[in-house]
Amino acid sequence: MGHIEKSATLAAPAEKLMGVITDPATWGDWFTIHERWMVEPPAALTAGAALTAKIFMLGMANKIEWVVQEVSDTRVVLSGTGMAGVKATFSFGLTPAGDSTDVQVSGEFEGALIKGALGKAVEKDGAKQLQASLDKLAALAGA
Repeated sequence: MGHIEKSATLAAPAEKLMGVITDPATWGDWFTIHERWMVEPPAALTAGAALTAKIFMLGMANKIEWVVQEVSDTRVVLSGTGMAGVKATFSFGLTPAGDSTDVQVSGEFEGALIKGALGKAVEKDGAKQLQASLDKLAALAGA
């Protein structure tokens, strides 16, 4: 299983950040592994919602069927299954810190292909992707 995690303090209120995270229409603007929706997503994320997306990691595309596991004022958790039995879980946790917000994003990957050297490569690429996603999220929410 691969694990990636990044955290940052972003100069935006938690409510604004959560508004961006829970709006599937914004994902192409900040969530760097997200390429496009393959099925029209709901207007906002709610627990139990199903989403079908094309994602990109390590220069490889995969279709993933996301299910929203949890949505609250400070947390979103998604789990999904992709081609070749790849499974992924992403969580976004927000902790208000005055005018800023501490954001923690983590991802777990598992499957027959996510082992050994390829698993380590996915972790390395995933960590870069999470940092880029946090940077873009900060710019989008701060705008």
